[in-house]
Order: sequence, then C-alpha cells, then structure tokens
Amino acid sequence: MAESNTDHYVPADTAANAEGISHNLNLYGGRKAALPLHVLLVGCGLGGLAAAHCLTQAGHKVTLFESAPAIGEVGAGIQVTPNVSRLLIRWGLGPQLEKIAVVPEAIVFRRYSTGERIGYGRWGERMEQDHGSPYYHIHRADFHKLLFDLAKDQIDLRLNSTVTHIEPGADSVSVTLHTGETFTGDLLVGADGVKSLIRTVVLGKATGAEPTGDAAYRAVIPTDLMEKDPELKPFIDTPEMTGWMAPGRHIMGYNIRAKKLYNVVLLHPDDGSVESWTAEGSADKMKTDFGDFEPRIRKLLDFVSSTLKWRLMDRKPLDNWVHDSGRIVLLGDACHPMLPYRAQGAAMAIEDAAVLGNLFSRVSSQAQIKPLLHAYMSLRLPRTAETQASSRLNQHIFHLPDGPEQQARDEAMKKAMRAELKDVLSGDEKQIRVANVWGRESEEDRKRVEAELAAFKDDDVNHEGNPNQWADKKKSQAQFGYDADREAERWWEENGRGLEEKMLSKL
Repeated sequence: MAESNTDHYVPADTAANAEGISHNLNLYGGRKAALPLHVLLVGCGLGGLAAAHCLTQAGHKVTLFESAPAIGEVGAGIQVTPNVSRLLIRWGLGPQLEKIAVVPEAIVFRRYSTGERIGYGRWGERMEQDHGSPYYHIHRADFHKLLFDLAKDQIDLRLNSTVTHIEPGADSVSVTLHTGETFTGDLLVGADGVKSLIRTVVLGKATGAEPTGDAAYRAVIPTDLMEKDPELKPFIDTPEMTGWMAPGRHIMGYNIRAKKLYNVVLLHPDDGSVESWTAEGSADKMKTDFGDFEPRIRKLLDFVSSTLKWRLMDRKPLDNWVHDSGRIVLLGDACHPMLPYRAQGAAMAIEDAAVLGNLFSRVSSQAQIKPLLHAYMSLRLPRTAETQASSRLNQHIFHLPDGPEQQARDEAMKKAMRAELKDVLSGDEKQIRVANVWGRESEEDRKRVEAELAAFKDDDVNHEGNPNQWADKKKSQAQFGYDADREAERWWEENGRGLEEKMLSKL
C-alpha cells in the first residue's frame, strides 16, 4: 500500500495516458467468469492496480481500498523487463511505452574507482529477439499512471481507507475500515506491501520483513544538464544500464522518460534509514558516501540537491499465501518482498496479478475459489522464491570487498564480456543496433580489449553461473521468457477438467 505522505508524488508525463484502453480489451480470448465475484482488494501500488485490472477483465467486481488520500508515485525509475512488457503490450500499452520509455542498448558493469568496464551484454533488439518482448526503462509515476488508467473505470476505488480488521468466513470475507465502515465480498486480495496486515491474518501471526543491511538513495537528474559535459553526454547518447560495483556498495544508472531524465540508485550499508519510499535523505551525505567513486560519478552527484532514501527489506519465502478459509490471498510485496538487484520486485507482483486474473476468468462455482487460489500459489511461489534468491545473490556479487574474490568475479565477467564484444564487433552494427560498442572507454582501453578479443576463444556459449547473471543465457531465458498467461493456461489444460469434474461430483 502506498505511503500516506503524498508530498513526494511526481506528476506523470502527459504521454502516460491509457484512458479508455481497457474498454476495448479482449483478454483471455474474451473469456469472462461464469460466476462473477465481488473481490475486495487492498493496496493501490503497481501490483494492486494490475490485479484490479486483470480481475475486472475476467468479469469480476473489484472494490479497491487505499490508505493514502491520493493516487500517485514517487520520482524514480523502474525497469520493465520482457516478462512484464509482454503483459503490458497485451494490455494495450505498447504505443504509450514506445513514447515514454527508453530501450537500453546494453548492460555494463564498471569498476567503481576507475570506471573500467568489466562486464557487458547487449540488449536493445537482442532482448526482444531472445525473449519475445522489449526491455524498457520507465519512470515509476508514468508506469503507475498507465496501470491506474487501465483499472480506474472498472473499479470502486476507496481512497483514505485504511483497513483495520478482517473477518474471514466460510462463504465470504469482510473488512472494516478505520472509519468503522464494513464491506463484504467473496474474496480478499492483499496487495498491501511489506507491512501487510493481511499477511498477518493469513499466517495467524505477525511476520515482518527483515532488514537486508542495505539502504538506497534515489535521485533523478535532468539530462540537459549532463549533455553539456562531454564526459557525461555519452551516458545519454548511448543509453545503457550501467552498474558501478564497490566494496559494500554499488550504483545503477539509466535513462528514463524518453531520455529526459537520468535515474540514479545508490546502494550502501544501512545506517539507520527508515522503511519508507518517501523519506528524505541527505544529498551531502550521499556525496560523501560515494566520494571514492570515479570522477564521472562525482560529477553526476554534483547535480543532485535532494534525494530519497529507503531501507531495503527482504524475507524468506512464505510457506503459505492462502488463508485456511479459502477467501483471502496475498500478492506482491505482501508475500515476496525482495531486493531490487534483479529489477524484479514489481515484475513479480504484476505476474502475480496476471496469473490470478487468468485463473479466475475460469471460476464457475464458489467451491472453485479455494482450489484456484492454491493453483495460483503453486504457480507463483517457486518462481518468486527463485527470483528472491537471485536478487540476494547479486547483493553478494556486487558488494565484494577488494581482493581475490572480487578479482575472480571481475575476470569471470570479463570473459563473458569478451565473448559478447567479439560477437558484436564481427557482426552488422546496423542490424544489432549497438550505437557505440565502446561507450565511454579510453583509446588505450579500446586497443587493449581489441588485442584481447583477437586472441580470445569462447568455449562457454551459455556462461552458466557467471557472476553477471544477465550473461547466463539459461537464467535469462527462465526470468525473461516467462509468460504468466501461458503458465495459467497450461495449468488449466492439465488440471482444469479434473477440477470441474470434482465440483460437479459435489452437486
């Protein structure tokens, strides 16, 4: 659920407009649930809005409760990976994404103190060729607005509505607000975030997420400032996702909002930050914390006068997302918060929503609700647990102290990079759309790498287990090739007939 403090909400770009699109959608092949349900949904974040959209498209009535008095998002970037962009395009948002998002040409990892490139993987059109959908960088406020536009005309939205009590029953579930109002429905979906009240109800006990030891500063920089500096201008000319790895810290930077803004996220040891998306951080302290980074980073940070800072939370996978009554289920950060180090937190919540909506487009009797909720959990829990583990692994990989393990990491990343660069430089640059494969390398570095490439022979085409997890082709295919709707359809093909027969036998 969004924070009640809306002071940091940022207006969406005017091109982030999906008004009326949901009216003409034909999701699930036009299939609507034979039994329309009244779904109570708590939390108006990205996952909650996606769930509201998918469930209304499946034919259900949705009442959405949000504790904040307004709808909006903070000013920061977010990555929309192919496993999510394929859903958004299916939902009719392709034209909007092309206008406001940025397609990163590559991912680059650099040595924090020198800027030396030690990892590289080309993205751009290659990402779509390999995984069937584009990779985008987008502003969170724009993303939130697009999902809100999809859902808003189809739902009963209750703002300034904090849920204080939940009463599950055998045939229904009710929620009570801080105002004393009570609402009753057939199903309750808890998309109420890391501090989820609904998780406590499902598990029968309070289980807060755990601090990861990391916190993050977030800032956005107008790119017109960067373009005036010849050392910073290439970050805009050749849009890449760039990561600088350092002992205990790392930085990620990339373009958003059609290259009008440069998003910077600075990860560092938690020194008493709060669990909030809207807490102010000290720009001066941020600059001090990263003062040993290469000169270009220090130039970037000189443009930052204010920053948001938040504590990163995580939790071990839950054993259960479904209440014993079969009337309450969890979604998104309420059941699987994760570090942002694989850019999959929002992605997993949106996949949750797609699977839930698809399965519940099939519901034809009250007796099917609980089995379908367990089907949803069986499809989603292993995938989200694996993604949590991959994110935690990057915390270790990115933050190694200088020394033998860090040197081994760098050499393994360089091996995958050499294979990629050799492939790029022997191909048709127009076809692969790598505007400048050398990016911000010095002439000396280019000559050195060219000499290495000339002698390099790659005997590991898949780079399985590489510390650059994006270079691991098997891992990338599992993460980015996933289609939530296809998985839900597959489950129904394998189990749906038996479920229907089981229900009929009880009549």
